[in-house]
Amino acid sequence: MSPTYPSGRDVLRESVREQRRDVGLGALLASGHQVGEALVPVLIGVVIDRAVTGSDTGALLLWLGVLAVVYVGLALSFRFGAWAGDRSAVRAEHSLRISLVRRVLHPGGGAEDGRLPGALANIATEDAKRVGGVNTAVMYGIASLAGILTCAFVLLRTSVLLGLVVLLGTPVLLWLGHLLSKPLETRSEAEQERAAHASAVAADLVAGLRVLKGIGGESAAIDRYRTTSRDSLAATLKAARAQAFQSGMVLALTGCLIALVALVGGRLAAEGSISLGQLVSAVGLALFLVGPLETLAWVNAELAQGRASAGRVGEVLATPHGVTAGELSLPSEVRGALRLTGVSHGGLREVDLDVAPGELLGVVATDPAHATDLLRCLARRSDPDSGTVELDGVSLRDLDPAEMRTALLVAEHDADLFEGTVRDNVTASAPASGDSEPAMTAAGVAQVAQTLPDGEDTAVSERGRSLSGGQRQRVALARALAADRAVLVVHDPTTAVDAVTEAGIAAGLREVRKGRTTVLVTTSPALLAVTDRVVLLDGGRVTDTAPHADLIARHETYRAAVLA
Repeated sequence: MSPTYPSGRDVLRESVREQRRDVGLGALLASGHQVGEALVPVLIGVVIDRAVTGSDTGALLLWLGVLAVVYVGLALSFRFGAWAGDRSAVRAEHSLRISLVRRVLHPGGGAEDGRLPGALANIATEDAKRVGGVNTAVMYGIASLAGILTCAFVLLRTSVLLGLVVLLGTPVLLWLGHLLSKPLETRSEAEQERAAHASAVAADLVAGLRVLKGIGGESAAIDRYRTTSRDSLAATLKAARAQAFQSGMVLALTGCLIALVALVGGRLAAEGSISLGQLVSAVGLALFLVGPLETLAWVNAELAQGRASAGRVGEVLATPHGVTAGELSLPSEVRGALRLTGVSHGGLREVDLDVAPGELLGVVATDPAHATDLLRCLARRSDPDSGTVELDGVSLRDLDPAEMRTALLVAEHDADLFEGTVRDNVTASAPASGDSEPAMTAAGVAQVAQTLPDGEDTAVSERGRSLSGGQRQRVALARALAADRAVLVVHDPTTAVDAVTEAGIAAGLREVRKGRTTVLVTTSPALLAVTDRVVLLDGGRVTDTAPHADLIARHETYRAAVLA
């Protein structure tokens, strides 16, 4: 999407503009279909006046042939017009979905703040589909207007009064239909909001199913989802009632207009102002009007729902980035010197920390929230409220987040795996010329592979649910090690493995990261024992720093955090 900060109207306008060729082609062909449909009753009237009334067999055959040609033309126009319209809708939906995914995955972040993953997925699927469908609605709307104008032109040629009834009645009908679509737009927006929330809650429950079973929280989770689902159902029913009311009222108004055309045409025929064939044509055109007028009512409903969905899409696309790109670049060779100066963010208070190039540093936070705040600053998912974080003397604020992450990787505790094989997950971010075997050995993935049916080529299901918690952690750690970044920050990578395996991973991690900067944010004694030194974060401040053994011996708070 071209607008940098789009509104809902921008989203709709851009969606149609990008597919203007298909929309134009579809509208042209669909208009040909509607014009052909309008000509059918006209040709029937001509057959009656010129062939049936005068018993002219030649004229009858001639006009029946013309009628057959018109039928073939309108059938082909409908077929290829519908194809072009559907293609425009699908392409617009795809383009919009790509834009949403690109925004969510943007290095600057921000789109996911305050939105559950399920809600974002709903916007990228259902809302994108509704916005894409506006292209089809525009196409059919243009075609319906073409049919109505053709009908009005023919009726004007037959009788000015009949033509004026259609020309004046149609705009009034369209205006009333637009007014009736307003409640539908509001309720459709509420419907999509509730549906997205229900989808998000369901996704969270599925993701945390094992934990819920472990703590016996299934009933509370079910109650929560039931409440959310009922809210979504209530919103859907309100939207359905609004749509039914709008469709019913427009259909009733359409019937009134058609009845008026038939009444005026009947009176003109009775007065002798028009012929029998013209009366048949007028009545046929009145019946034909049902189609395009019903289509316009449907178009109004589609536009109302499309505007509501476009507003939700626009909100995601317009979300400001969490961090902005700076103008500086990293040195050609990153040494890996990391420095925090006076960093305050969340629970962190004036944190000063220097990590030398090649150092293996442990960080113990007495409050897990403070560890999370530190990771957000190091990953540059948020900039500190005050203070600076520097890599090789360059402030992270002055770097492009994407470029920064080519040198500094933060591997968080809850990292997900992806569908594919075990090896595919490990090598997902590894350099093309890199060797992933040392990383897999260090993280203990070789042991995992021995227990799997196809070893490293065993398929992994979505989010790694086919693996145990310890297996997932080892594969995720191997992936982080295989990325071979100059600076690696790892958060609690071994909480789900046994003590013997953890000790092996600690030794392997030190070996594979030798000479490169590594920060272990953890309270694991096995991991902290292989670090060069450990920093203690207590109350959001750096209160002590020393080798692990020294802190164990002299610091009660450290002992409580690490050995409890």
